[in-house]
This record gives sequence, C-alpha cells and structure tokens, in this order.
Amino acid sequence: MALPDFKKLEQDKTAVPEWAKYLREDEFISYENTYKSKIYFDLFDKYVYPCETTGDIRYYVYNPIKHGADPAKKYPILMWLHGASNSLMEEGWIMCCGAEQYASPKYQSEMGGAFIIVPLANEERLHDGKIEGTWSYEHAEPIKAIYDKVCEQYSENISKKFVMGASSGGYFTWHLIETYCGYFDGAIPISSFYIPDDNSLKRITEAGTNLIIAHGRHDEMADFNECIQPRIEALEKLDNCICFFPEWVYNGDGGVSSVFYGFEMGQHCMINWIQHNLMFDSGKPADTHIPNGVTGWIKSVCEIK
Repeated sequence: MALPDFKKLEQDKTAVPEWAKYLREDEFISYENTYKSKIYFDLFDKYVYPCETTGDIRYYVYNPIKHGADPAKKYPILMWLHGASNSLMEEGWIMCCGAEQYASPKYQSEMGGAFIIVPLANEERLHDGKIEGTWSYEHAEPIKAIYDKVCEQYSENISKKFVMGASSGGYFTWHLIETYCGYFDGAIPISSFYIPDDNSLKRITEAGTNLIIAHGRHDEMADFNECIQPRIEALEKLDNCICFFPEWVYNGDGGVSSVFYGFEMGQHCMINWIQHNLMFDSGKPADTHIPNGVTGWIKSVCEIK
C-alpha cells in the first residue's frame, strides 16, 4: 500500500478513529508517547556492509561497553528491524524501529546492558507513494552476515542473541528465525501480517527460541482476524512463548493509542508500546506474563541455563 511521507506531515491529534466507538466510557484516546525520543541517536555508531544483491546496507550499533558497561562481562545483543518506509526517515528510523529507548540508561540498566544492531533496508518511495526495497527474502543472508560480524567483533562480550521488529519488520523477524532456526535465543515479532506454518513453528520452538508474539486486536493494517485468529490455537500452544494479544494498544499514560497521518494506525503501532517497555507510567505491566516488561523478559531469557 502507499504510505505517507512522515517527514513532511504532522500527526493529527484531533482525529477520532473508527474504533473509538468500541471504547468503554472510562477509556480515552491518547495521541502521544510519554517517553522522550530523538535523544539517544548519538549513542549509535554508523557502519556500512557491502552487498551486491541488495545494495550496500547501512547499519547502526550501540556498544554498551563504550558507554560505561563492564568490559569483563557478557551482554545480550538485540537486532531491531524497522517497518516499511521507516528507513527513509533519516536517523528517525532508530526511534521508529524500537531501538532507541533500549539504548537509554534506564533500559540498559534493567537489562544489565545490551548491544543493539539497527540495519536499514534500501527503500525507495515511488511516485504513487508505494515503498520499494523493504525487507524481503534476499535480505536474510546479508542481515545474518551483519549479525555474525558484530558478534565476532565483540565475541568475548556477547551472550544471548535476540531479533525483534514490527510490521514488515515483524514479518522479517519471523523469516529470520525460520531461516536460521536455533540461531536466535529470543525473538519478538510485532504486528506482523505473516505467521509461519505449523511445521516451521514446531521447528522454531524445538530449537529453543523464546518468543513474545505481540499483536493488537484492533490492528488497522495487519487485521487480527485475518493474521492471528486462524492460527491463535497453534501460537498459544508453543513452548517458551508469550502471546500478547491485547484488546487495545496503549500509550504509557493509559490512553488507547491513536496515530493519524492521513489514515489511522495507532493500533498497528504496537512498537510504541514496546518502547514504553510494555509498562504503563504508573508502573503497572501491560501483561502479568511480562511483569517486568520487555527489558525484564530479555534479562530472564539470558539467565536461563
């Protein structure tokens, strides 16, 4: 589908979504995240991976040791995958893919430190607004090679490996853990239009990959009834898997999330709530199965023997 140029537009914070009619009387619409963004970009170092198949791939790395973590310890490594068109937002892609907040001192402390990789697809906006060059099968090999390169560079400091992404990044998260089954210790596919078949799900879970599958029931772009509902029984039976399928996607202030740039996608933007660490500002967790948020889940996976 055609997507707006988010760099040139401002969010309409007066829009009333179609799904608002389903809200309870005590619920309200929230138009803004309550975490501060665009303040941690300078913590990431820039690199380029040469690739003839997809074109050279830019990627960013956050190194916790460079920012004060103990060089004698080991840390998880997280790869965050952006959604369609996000690579066109200059450094904003670090925020949009979910990575920025996890480089913050607070989240780093909660995880016990973590390396972060943010690769970029070579996307292009066509005249009709459609995006070409977003994540596809041909990206799997070079993205895995980037992951391997960073792990090799910091081999003495790397422990568990994670991959996570939303929307088309959610699809590509699934594709990577299918293709390189057993390589990743944890994965969070978010708001994905794609779910692997039963055989692939079986291979993923038998390989020991821990999962959080996150998808809102009012998702405007990856319809829950089409994408998740037909597979929900199989997903909920997976070992080492938390299915996070909330009725509403919220912001930290407890309001139901609305994001309007010519069309509504607040319930598709589960990544914003992930950047809230799946915690409300009050300290209440979004789900009792994830009591300490995503940072706590990552730390718990790293402590599994």
